[in-house]
Amino acid sequence: MIDDHQLAGLAAQVTGEVLAELRREAFRDGWMIWEVRDEGDRRAHDRLVEELGSARPDDVVLSEEGVDDARRLDAERVWIVDPLDGTVDYSSPYSDDYAVHVALVVNGVPTAAAVSLPALGRLYGTATSPRPADPLRDRPVVIASRAQAHWGQALAEELGGDAVTAGSAGVKAMAVVAGEADVYIHPTGLYEWDVCAPAAVARAAGLFVSGIDGSELEFNRARPVVPGLVVCRPELASAVLEALHP
Repeated sequence: MIDDHQLAGLAAQVTGEVLAELRREAFRDGWMIWEVRDEGDRRAHDRLVEELGSARPDDVVLSEEGVDDARRLDAERVWIVDPLDGTVDYSSPYSDDYAVHVALVVNGVPTAAAVSLPALGRLYGTATSPRPADPLRDRPVVIASRAQAHWGQALAEELGGDAVTAGSAGVKAMAVVAGEADVYIHPTGLYEWDVCAPAAVARAAGLFVSGIDGSELEFNRARPVVPGLVVCRPELASAVLEALHP
């Protein structure tokens, strides 16, 4: 039997392959944007739940696209998943910023996770992601969502760095894991399925991870929301939090 790390990676990988193939089909055949979004969400959810249910039938799944199962609040093992993170970008032929998030939470603590970036052919996991090894760049790169570009720009100015934007929390967090950015911030609340897998993979890679207020993230709560997100090189953590909360 494969272990939880391997299962998270496999589930994220095969779901990403489903999404990539559907996207090629949809663009080729001229689907409407809403059709691409809805069918992507549906097929990804169905495949991900099938993979997890087949391998771990006794576990509970909390999915963005599923019905919240109240049993999860008393369950020891809960998979928190986002079958398609970045739906708007997924339905656009001009962006590759979408991801698949898969995380296992045991008694509220993430223990295994994976993030697939299907359009880029990348898979990151808690057992496989590299730890940051390159020296910190002179001008740190801060990445944020397009809708919150002003937050990213303001923080970059405080740090003497540069700001960039992208879609999908998974894409932005993995940019820090990959060393393409140094800081990812999301200054407002996020659902657990947006955060859990990217945060777990980033922490396993040796990065600093917290809520936007510096708090420890908690998962599988009755209201599955976290207070924003900070993912950054550990050398920058104090400066980032001080700039966000002077």
